[in-house]
Amino acid sequence: MNASRLFREFFESEKAGGLLLLLVTLISLTLANSPIQTDYIGFWETEIGHHSLTHWINDGLMTLFFLLIGLELERELYGGELSNIKNAALPIFGAFGGMILPAGIFLVFNLGTLTQNGAGIPMATDIAFAIGILSLLGNRVPTSLKIFLTALAVIDDLGAILVIAIFYTETISFLYLGLALGVMGLLFLLNRKNVHNLIPYLIGGGLMWYCMLNSGVHATITGVLLAFVIPYGNGGKTTSSYRLQHVLHRPVAFFILPLFAIANTCIAVDSDWHEGLIHTNSIGIMAGLILGKPIGITLFAFLCVKLGVGSLPKELQWKHILGAGMLGGIGFTMSIFITLLAFKNDGEAVITYSKIAILVASFVSGTLGFLWLKMSLKK
Repeated sequence: MNASRLFREFFESEKAGGLLLLLVTLISLTLANSPIQTDYIGFWETEIGHHSLTHWINDGLMTLFFLLIGLELERELYGGELSNIKNAALPIFGAFGGMILPAGIFLVFNLGTLTQNGAGIPMATDIAFAIGILSLLGNRVPTSLKIFLTALAVIDDLGAILVIAIFYTETISFLYLGLALGVMGLLFLLNRKNVHNLIPYLIGGGLMWYCMLNSGVHATITGVLLAFVIPYGNGGKTTSSYRLQHVLHRPVAFFILPLFAIANTCIAVDSDWHEGLIHTNSIGIMAGLILGKPIGITLFAFLCVKLGVGSLPKELQWKHILGAGMLGGIGFTMSIFITLLAFKNDGEAVITYSKIAILVASFVSGTLGFLWLKMSLKK
């Protein structure tokens, strides 16, 4: 398989970004449990315009992350791995299994309890972390495995976005939602009129974000919607989509995601932190990510091939798909993001224990995936 230049650029930026995420998370956890704990945690709770600094990062800056995901998904659909149904079927089936089984496992432990709303938490995969761990294996990783994991994670995140929009929206202002969709419609008309200047799209995106923020639907959805009205053209270097995606790569990988990680992992860990891991919510999250992800991804990918819908690339074996599934259990960014939405009315304790469960599960999944692929891939 050939990897386009933009895919390679995306992969490289996510690779370095994933390693940076690991570093800043360790720093944030250290500072949150140091003598400056109170000041450090209080800084991220600073109120700016009736919202905390963390809230602005999660609802504002993360919109740019979702915009980048949307642009990458659009590129994959028009000219990448997902443009050919035979090639696309494998990561699509894998992602589908990697969402259904973890959510099902979570509900086995939590259905009918106060924490059942967290079923979306183990459904997500952190692209940056997963690719960052895969990159540690160097040139022994076949291009087809890189493409499979990236496509899987992008589709996975799209699924998480749909889950956020459908299940974590409590009240809707149809006036603001209508205004947001109206702005999107105008931008779509500009697209059809072959307007390639990015300025009106970015201004319109800002208006969409404001309206979506006030509509009750999570504002970050704006990023994905905006991506699909920005002109794609032939996908070349001069197109609006290519230029914007190229510009966003590094700021998202090296500023926005690390900032999100720092702000959301300033967790004061008590001496009895491990007791929270035996709660059904924590067990559901960890079992969903550590077991549900690799089993679901591998099983559904296997069904895809057996049904004749897709095919396994020649240079890959099922043990490689299982290894990619293990890396899919690194939830981190998206899992924490969904945690904040799922339990925003349930108190800080359940959010903290959920974050700890996500960190533990992501560490275990990343370690197992790395060791498994290291043994499975040829040197």
